[in-house]
Amino acid sequence: MTQVIYGVDMGTSNIKLYNINTEEILNEKNIIAIKNKNNVFEFGDFGFEMYEKAPENIVVTFPIKNGVIADLVNMETLFTCFFKKINKGKIVTGADFCISVPTDITEVEKRAFFDVIMDAKIKARKINVVEKPIADAIGVGINIDSPRGNMIINVGADTTEISIISMGGIVLSKLIKTGGNKFDEAICNYVRKKHNLIIGMRTAEKAKMALADAFFDEDDGKTFTVYGRNIVSGLPTGKQIGRQLIYDAIAEHMGSIIDNIKVILERTPPELAADIIDTGIYLTGGSASVKNFDRLISKETGLGVNIVDKPSETVIRGLKTIVSNPEYKDVMYVPREKQYK
Repeated sequence: MTQVIYGVDMGTSNIKLYNINTEEILNEKNIIAIKNKNNVFEFGDFGFEMYEKAPENIVVTFPIKNGVIADLVNMETLFTCFFKKINKGKIVTGADFCISVPTDITEVEKRAFFDVIMDAKIKARKINVVEKPIADAIGVGINIDSPRGNMIINVGADTTEISIISMGGIVLSKLIKTGGNKFDEAICNYVRKKHNLIIGMRTAEKAKMALADAFFDEDDGKTFTVYGRNIVSGLPTGKQIGRQLIYDAIAEHMGSIIDNIKVILERTPPELAADIIDTGIYLTGGSASVKNFDRLISKETGLGVNIVDKPSETVIRGLKTIVSNPEYKDVMYVPREKQYK
């Protein structure tokens, strides 16, 4: 019988699972709604529909914050729910797993991703982890065994991971706490400041998707109507906002990402820097889809920028390749045993 293998990418905003037998990739919101403290009411995309709308007896949370697991118990429960979903309601025991983990976090935080599956009562046979930038590079299509240097920038929900890869290893990596959620928070704050209007994060995200532009030339007149509560009157109301407001709101966070890219480039060995000039920067992650983000990075660094199709799924595509090809077995490892009890 062929061994069942799963790839797992637990992101702050979305979780992605890959089943090698069915070739299916499950990509849903990494969110869970708990009713009366201990009952799973909803999860995933359906759970996200309840975000900022649920009554007091239903708590809707994202178990992962800033790229690391903040709520291990709910993450284990949520993973089990998704695992059942990708297996059509069944619990498959004795399977192998390959999980992606950020590089620039502690060993304890890396081990937590391992523990989610180990403690989820699904009787996993073997669990390996892969550094997320390596899976990202493979998903992009980079030959990681080449001595050439490659720079990958993964802009996620809460974090941005900037990495230099060469010879199958990570030369430099930096994780900064700036991403799509920070853009949404900034939009909420800016709308409140400019229009005395309190809006939710979901509304801010929709406005960002409609209007966000990292390289603002001129206002094209396009607007988006946001709805919320007026601070002065206390009544619900709507307001049309334009590209200028969104640009002003997220400009500081964009600048922070650019500054950190420059820091990594300054620390990159000259020979690898020469390779990056030739190959360009690879931009991945869900927030890489902000309009003209590549253009902004190119202008500020003087380097070419490559954007791939479905940048939010490059890591899980990399895991798919890793679990499907024995030649990549050396990029997987088991994290250190618990030495922190």
